[in-house]
Amino acid sequence: MIDEYQVNYVTAAEAISAVKNGDRIVIGHACGEPQVLTSALGERVSELNDIQTYAMIGMTESCYCSEAAQGHMRHNSLFVGGKERHAVAEGRADYIPCYFSRIPSLFQEEEVPVDVALVQVSLPDKHGYVSFGVSVDYTMIAAKKAKVRIAQVNRFMPRTLGTCFMHISEFDYVVRADVPMIELGRSEIGETDRKIGEYCASMIPDGATLQLGIGVLPDAVLLSLKDKKHLGIHTEMFSDGVMELVKAGVIDNSQKNIHQGQIVATFIMGSQALYDFIDDNPNIYMAPATYVNDPYVIAQNDNMVSINSCVQIDLMGQVCAESVGLKQISGVGGQVDFIRGANLSKNGLPIIAMESTAGNGKVSKIVPFLNEGATVTTSRNDVGIIVTEYGIADLRGKSLRQRAEALIKIAHPNFREELADEYERRFKQVYPVLIKI
Repeated sequence: MIDEYQVNYVTAAEAISAVKNGDRIVIGHACGEPQVLTSALGERVSELNDIQTYAMIGMTESCYCSEAAQGHMRHNSLFVGGKERHAVAEGRADYIPCYFSRIPSLFQEEEVPVDVALVQVSLPDKHGYVSFGVSVDYTMIAAKKAKVRIAQVNRFMPRTLGTCFMHISEFDYVVRADVPMIELGRSEIGETDRKIGEYCASMIPDGATLQLGIGVLPDAVLLSLKDKKHLGIHTEMFSDGVMELVKAGVIDNSQKNIHQGQIVATFIMGSQALYDFIDDNPNIYMAPATYVNDPYVIAQNDNMVSINSCVQIDLMGQVCAESVGLKQISGVGGQVDFIRGANLSKNGLPIIAMESTAGNGKVSKIVPFLNEGATVTTSRNDVGIIVTEYGIADLRGKSLRQRAEALIKIAHPNFREELADEYERRFKQVYPVLIKI
């Protein structure tokens, strides 16, 4: 670490005083959110005007989405997490559709000029370099492009390795604030989730490279991989389940074509144990999403398996993963980036895994038509394999009629008859009797 006198630390209030009316502010992502800086920004909400903020997932109070911010700040969400949903639904914030691989380019190419970047980084090393730790994604590139760069230096931020460093001298304001990292709890895995995880695992060969999203289904898949060998990870994010399989010897990254021996990611969310695991770990390679989520980079790994989830899929194979009708509930994230990468990979497997129903079994997630206003996240041209607790539907190379048949087979039994009726109307053929239930 650099001696204290070599860094001109200021208070969070002093740093945030640099924000002026009309500024566009980019805020660090997810568990890398600079909590002390966003809190100080919140203290100034009422005195600022015409502020535009940009971020993906906010994990704390998200002052920029509060009712108090209305008329002073307007948030532009690049994903729409739990903190942003109400603000977007109530018209106090906006959503910007963009593939995760392209988000850093919004800032790099000044499609969204960055006036101020608020980021969180590790302690400086002996050469003065800080790591962006758990949040490299768009955060580092936004910081490099910002006119005013403000960093929260936190000794609890893991020092991850890869393309994830800036020199402390490049920041205009540096705030020392040692606060525990934001942690992400784990969801309880139910019996349905286990079945889906087992179906997914049954397709994954030894030596495959995996991309897993976040939540209970990725955890269920990981739980079903304990008997596999030489798995690798190239993913936008990972959590504790990956760490556990590394420690068990299941994941060793030895068969990857690029970054052999390393887990590649762009952000990380999990427990303090996970943050301890990634700290100064040469087997973890962090880089911006422009690289990690680039389909052509992803595809360089043979046997690339992408596993994501969705809200709905229609009988043509169109996948909605981000809205309920017109209501935006998340974002495209990296789903399409990795599905395309897996499609381009030799022996790749692009998988969408989901429970067959929602609303406590009252609503089928396999539908004749997507809800009115629903977003097509993954097009029918990109879609590959769909998994529910009732089985696997491989849609690759299938006609629209064959796709519909395959999807009805893995729908919940309570909804197969109405789906079969739509099949008959659409294709002018009697639905195969043996599977009409």
